[in-house]
Amino acid sequence: MKLRSSRLWITIVSIAGVSLLALVDMRRASPGPISTVHGNVDDLQGRSGCSSCHGGWFSTMTESCEKCHAPIKEQIEQKRGLHGQLTAAVIERCADCHSEHHGESFEIINDKSFKSAGAKSEKEFDHELVGFHMDGKHLEAGCVDCHEHATDTVLAADTVRYLGLAQDCGSCHEDPHEGRMQVACAACHGQTTWDALHSLGHEKNLPLVGGHGDLSCRKCHEEKDDSHSLESMGMTGPRAPARECVACHDSPHTPDFQRGNARLASMAIGKSCVVCHQAEHKSFREPGLVVTAEQHLKSGFPLDAPHDKPKCADCHKPEVEKFADRYPGRLKDTCTACHADPHGGQFATGPFAGQECTACHAREQFMPHTFTIEKHKLASLTLTGKHADTSCNDCHDVPPATTAVAKPPRVFHGTASDCEACHQDAHDGFFDEVVADIEVHAPKPKHGDCEMCHTTTTFADLPAQGFDHEKFTDFPVVGAHAQGECTTCHVPTKKPDDAGRTFGKVEDHFGKFTGCVTCHTDPHGGQFDGPSMPAEIDGRADCARCHDEISFRSLPRGFDHGQWTKFDLVGAHQIACSGCHEPMREADAVGRTWMRSSGPKCSDCHIDPHAGQFKGENAKDCAQCHRSSLANFSSFNHDRDSLFQLGDQHEGLACDKCHKTQVDPEGFDVVRYRPLGRECVDCHGMQEDALLHRKRRNG
Repeated sequence: MKLRSSRLWITIVSIAGVSLLALVDMRRASPGPISTVHGNVDDLQGRSGCSSCHGGWFSTMTESCEKCHAPIKEQIEQKRGLHGQLTAAVIERCADCHSEHHGESFEIINDKSFKSAGAKSEKEFDHELVGFHMDGKHLEAGCVDCHEHATDTVLAADTVRYLGLAQDCGSCHEDPHEGRMQVACAACHGQTTWDALHSLGHEKNLPLVGGHGDLSCRKCHEEKDDSHSLESMGMTGPRAPARECVACHDSPHTPDFQRGNARLASMAIGKSCVVCHQAEHKSFREPGLVVTAEQHLKSGFPLDAPHDKPKCADCHKPEVEKFADRYPGRLKDTCTACHADPHGGQFATGPFAGQECTACHAREQFMPHTFTIEKHKLASLTLTGKHADTSCNDCHDVPPATTAVAKPPRVFHGTASDCEACHQDAHDGFFDEVVADIEVHAPKPKHGDCEMCHTTTTFADLPAQGFDHEKFTDFPVVGAHAQGECTTCHVPTKKPDDAGRTFGKVEDHFGKFTGCVTCHTDPHGGQFDGPSMPAEIDGRADCARCHDEISFRSLPRGFDHGQWTKFDLVGAHQIACSGCHEPMREADAVGRTWMRSSGPKCSDCHIDPHAGQFKGENAKDCAQCHRSSLANFSSFNHDRDSLFQLGDQHEGLACDKCHKTQVDPEGFDVVRYRPLGRECVDCHGMQEDALLHRKRRNG
């Protein structure tokens, strides 16, 4: 307790000492002269005047300032004006902004004062701090133009430097309307010029921007219009309702489009224009106008793919002036309203005339097309077989560019449907003459001559009735020819030719057709084609003179051996063919199965019974003596056919009287005919041995 009492006394004594020092200090002289404006106040003169500013025992310096500067105190209390915006800490220290004792010439309102209040400087004071938005002409005005005493060094009594002004335009400007207007000037006029009108609060009904921003007020608010005139604005009592867009503007849109978008925005139809036409737009054709896909749908044209990609200007050309031309009210399937005909009007006539692009193309894209085989039936050619698998581009070409047409359209309408228009003649005109003759007596097939024999499946696939080989080639396929495959004569090629043909041509494999020998080797070696042989027999030529198509062994009309070989088969020669033409086990290189005869001479087949007696330069064939039978010598005339005339003496003799049978060296019995002597002494009075010895000598 003693310790606490000691501390209390020490505290009391310290406070008393400090107070005494302060009192003594207050009695001292002022720290410096005060400013002129305060020096002119009588109450602030002398030592007694200090307490008027610095306060006494029971007041503060701030309270002393507010006592003299009551309007400032009022601003602070009402939180208006510059001082009303200051914080409590700043308000409690007036001297921080308005210091004193710096001499009579010191200005207690200076740049530091303004900076402490949040402003840059006195000359750059932002009037927004006091709730006055100043721009336009007001920015060109000097401070003294509005604040009369702004530059006064010392204010006179009962005057203010900046206070006392009102923001009402009428406090500075005369009213040219003479009180007819019910609203403040700022409701219509800006600070730049009286002519540049605007309307505060007008945005509640219609923002005065864009196309409405440059209009005169009288354009919409005429004086004669009692309900919406300028004069009626601001009047008390019921006001006329805000006008809808359609009150001033005629809508070019269809009723369905207006109703649809009004419902979409939950607005009245008359006000729904703002859904697309914003107040900022200067024109109904504003380039920045945005229409959503949902809004566009109300026109009857959905912006589905691919119409979700183009820009508005791609379909609605800005250079088109008339609304009806720029927005013609297209339907979703009216492709021709926007898209140029890439086919050059080819489908303006014919089975597709009057139809839209969707007849052949999908709504979402032009490619791939939707032109089916069923639809192609409406054209001049029904697609069957290979045609159904063929690409459209294979038949429908794009013509080459010309000076008149840089990009000609692909040819569809008018494309020839004849086979010859697309397919090269693989027969190189072989059937032209035959076909031309057929068409003389029968109508031409719908799609050309190829249709006579071929189907659309493949060229190798012939019609059910087959190929009339005789009709088209003048070569009937019968007999053995009918048993073989087509490839026997038409040997397939390893690679297709320019026409795509692999079915071989007879001429390519066998050479130019000249008859049977074109394919078959002549086993007779041309022996029946000589000038002495008949070229035709009963209209039949070549091998057909003797053979038919069944087999070369078949001789349906027989074989005139004498006519063809100059060797008549008479007498003993009337035997089987194999008697002279021995059959072979295997056919030879030319297909022959019968051997050739030994020859046309008797000696070619028969052994010479005369042991070569008649060989030599003057030898004669057997036929000179033997005509129809080997045993018949009646055809031999001794006087004609020998060198020894019989005469009367020898004519009646038997042959063997002179021509004896002998055994030759090989052991065969041979009748001696030559050589024999022709002199009498050679036969008469001589022995046989002598004759033999003579033979040896004449050997």
